[in-house]
Amino acid sequence: MTRIVTPSIWSPEEAATRQRVAASHSRLERLYFEKYVLEVCIATIERGGVTSKIDTYQFFSSSDAWGIPKYPDKTVILLPGTDLPHQISTFISLNEASLKEPDCWLGTWINPNTGNCYLDITTIYSCLEDARREAISLSQHAQRKIVALYDFKREETVYLSW
Repeated sequence: MTRIVTPSIWSPEEAATRQRVAASHSRLERLYFEKYVLEVCIATIERGGVTSKIDTYQFFSSSDAWGIPKYPDKTVILLPGTDLPHQISTFISLNEASLKEPDCWLGTWINPNTGNCYLDITTIYSCLEDARREAISLSQHAQRKIVALYDFKREETVYLSW
């Protein structure tokens, strides 16, 4: 039996140092993620909702645009008092591939009438009619109907009439 041995280019000390640096980097990435989740929670509670990118931690700023859930059946509704940081982390973990699509954002919204918090995979349109048309189309094929759009410029919910 032939055995192939690949020589290490690092001494044991260098290898151990590299391993410690990698572990430290991993912990730092985890802390940045936890900070992002807390910022999402705070913004959700303070503003009633927020839209952000999970891969850049960028928050969507006010502009002439409308947001809708791209995948309505993946929307999660949380009751008031739910452990929001834990639920947001879980939602991101379960939907990471979809949330990393170029046109997808993490969306949160607190329904002012019920206090329920909605977590969804948001997509953004620059034209209200396009957003409305897509919301209606998505609702026809999904189990969960889209009941509203979000107007980023006016920072308000626009309810759809069925």
